[in-house]
Amino acid sequence: MNYLPATEQDKKLMLEKIGVSDIEELFADIPEEIRFKGELKIPEGVSEYELKRILLDLSNQNKNLDNFISFMGGGVYDHYMPMIVDQILQRSEWYTAYTPYQPEISQGTLQNIFEFQTLVCELFAMDISNASVYDGATALSEAMLMTCDRKPEIVVSKAVNPEYRQTLDTYTNGLDVEVKVVELDNLLTPVENYKKHLTKKTGAVVVQYPNFFGNIEDVRGIAELAHENGSKVIVVVGDIVSMGLFEAPGNLGADIVVGDGMCFAGPISFSGPSIGMIAAKKDLIRKMPGRIAGLTTDSEGNRAFVLTLQAREQHIRREKALSNICSNQALYAVATNMTLSTLGTSGLRDISINSMNNAAYALERFTAIEGVEQASTGNFFNEFTLKLPIPASLLNKRLLKKGIMGCVDAERFYPEYPNMGIFFTSEFRTKKEIDYTAECMEVIFNEQKFK
Repeated sequence: MNYLPATEQDKKLMLEKIGVSDIEELFADIPEEIRFKGELKIPEGVSEYELKRILLDLSNQNKNLDNFISFMGGGVYDHYMPMIVDQILQRSEWYTAYTPYQPEISQGTLQNIFEFQTLVCELFAMDISNASVYDGATALSEAMLMTCDRKPEIVVSKAVNPEYRQTLDTYTNGLDVEVKVVELDNLLTPVENYKKHLTKKTGAVVVQYPNFFGNIEDVRGIAELAHENGSKVIVVVGDIVSMGLFEAPGNLGADIVVGDGMCFAGPISFSGPSIGMIAAKKDLIRKMPGRIAGLTTDSEGNRAFVLTLQAREQHIRREKALSNICSNQALYAVATNMTLSTLGTSGLRDISINSMNNAAYALERFTAIEGVEQASTGNFFNEFTLKLPIPASLLNKRLLKKGIMGCVDAERFYPEYPNMGIFFTSEFRTKKEIDYTAECMEVIFNEQKFK
């Protein structure tokens, strides 16, 4: 909409047209005793140039990851997106990409959804995928609903992202579903710990891979145990980039795989917006929330895309919908398609290896500092947890002054793990940056000794 200010003459003509002498007459029905008689405490107007200067001053206070050396992950990961993605996304065709309500007309949108589903299935080695949900936490909760309709229990590892588990608790609040949390050993979830919680009412078990602390769980062993009990297996993929190197969850026994694709789709902007990935085995297709795009041929034999299944409340009766809040993050689905298509299998693998190698080097440098040690002996990918000589929150505060975003403070989510920090290294980190961070950490720890 163009900016068209109303002049005094315009206002006069409008008042004459509706038959009143001034604007006050429009409020005649409002009693005098409740009318505001003073002046609003708002600044006076400024010129366009002055406003521009004010906004520039405000925007210059903003910081982004380019201004920092970042070691913070914990569910939101900064990875490489090819420059071509941003350039193509600027095309106006993508701006209104959303759920098509007259689907067969929206062939471009449907093709994008179909390609997204295909890529997600290939990443996770699964049969079906929907057209995305809000984020990884929502995807896990929707997966829970797929498995606990007849078996009202879900067994979840304590090493699953705490914010995902909070979302799960929100979903189950009011439902007749019990969430059982499996305790950890060495920051891992042993198969025998799951066994203690399984009953015939267990609809699904949930494991994160890699887990919140960065360690690699025994997904295959957990899946075998769950299937012996007649339960489904939901795997939460920690950092999606790990799929460039690790065995896909579908090949390890997963029935449903979920994850967050922000790192493929857009910049980290206050942790959002994001895109939730959810894929499953074919036998669960009728329980998949949202909608699924399919490929067919039209009456003339040409390739055509259609909405094959539509199980969301805007397509069917609300009480029959499998989900009432699922939404298609279509623009981010486009970006994900572009990123993965540009990188290809080898590109994704290169990012995975570089990220993992940087983590190995960072672990070596950081644990060489007196008072710092690895918190567990498990295998890891690009995140690892360290025991620190001071609280992680204090370390982060001091590192920030040196241009470093430190670790995720484990104590914030796990009070039983004080002085522990979870460090993430992407492919962006260099040895020089890691060495500099190690030197800063050593200085900080030594200074604290003498306080």
